[in-house]
Amino acid sequence: MMLTFLSILAFLVLLIVMMSVKIVRQGYRYTIERFGKFVRVAEPGFNLVTPFVYRVGHKINMMEQVVDIPGQEIITKDNAMVAVDGVVFFQVLDAAKAAYEVSDLYTSLLALATTNLRTVMGSMDLDETLSKRDEINARLLAVVDHATEAWGVKITRVELKDIRPPADIVNAMTRQMKAEREKRASILEAEGMRASEILRAEGEKQSKILSAEGLKEAAFREAEARERAAQAEANATKSVSDAIEGGSTQAINYFIAQKYVEALGKFATSPNAKTILFPVEATQLIGSLGGIGELTKSVLGNDKPAPTASSAVPRVEARKGE
Repeated sequence: MMLTFLSILAFLVLLIVMMSVKIVRQGYRYTIERFGKFVRVAEPGFNLVTPFVYRVGHKINMMEQVVDIPGQEIITKDNAMVAVDGVVFFQVLDAAKAAYEVSDLYTSLLALATTNLRTVMGSMDLDETLSKRDEINARLLAVVDHATEAWGVKITRVELKDIRPPADIVNAMTRQMKAEREKRASILEAEGMRASEILRAEGEKQSKILSAEGLKEAAFREAEARERAAQAEANATKSVSDAIEGGSTQAINYFIAQKYVEALGKFATSPNAKTILFPVEATQLIGSLGGIGELTKSVLGNDKPAPTASSAVPRVEARKGE
């Protein structure tokens, strides 16, 4: 009888010990209640909880979690209907508040995110909702995180997964985008043509400038050549004048013979005559040529006799086109 009693007692003690041992997994926290009142939070690892007096109230997941926001039909500020869905990332920081400050944490978070999503996007135009997704995420994060602070929850991220405008608005946006791209292409083409015309005009300008500079340089060189020729002619004339003034008949004969020969050359190369006859007195031509010889002898100081002519020149023939 005593043995049976001891066996039953040992079994009861073992059962009570087994019921008292609570193993809390990593990433979780257990709230411990005594007669229904929260007393402490059991940390991960081995914990002893007296049965019948203490019990585990809530098992709180302390890891980062995600809540899906289902698709919502939202009316924007300019009365456009858009379908939006997203996700909310959160983490419980205070297990006691998450267990006792809100009845159903997941449902409350979902309702809070949905209502604030409608509020934020309802205050924006359609173009803003499509182009300012980061701003929407930031505003939702700030509002929802502030509201859940009393629940011991930290909202880490709020992301919009998709924004779907109606089909007619999508078609209108496609046409607008196409028109905008065509406009941009026309502007770029016009700018290219303008740049090409400017470069062509610059090239023509530089060509004209260089051509004018070339003409200017040629005119300058030609004027300089005429000036030098005139200077040489003036020097020659001055020398002849000085010789005439000094009473030198040889200079006079040289001057007259030079002009005579030049005149004969011009008559011979004239394009208006086939044959030119000159009745010239032989003695005058011989005298002129003799004067040239005497002048050359006096200038060069040569002792050789000057060349003489023994006959007159009756005619000079210049033939052209034969």
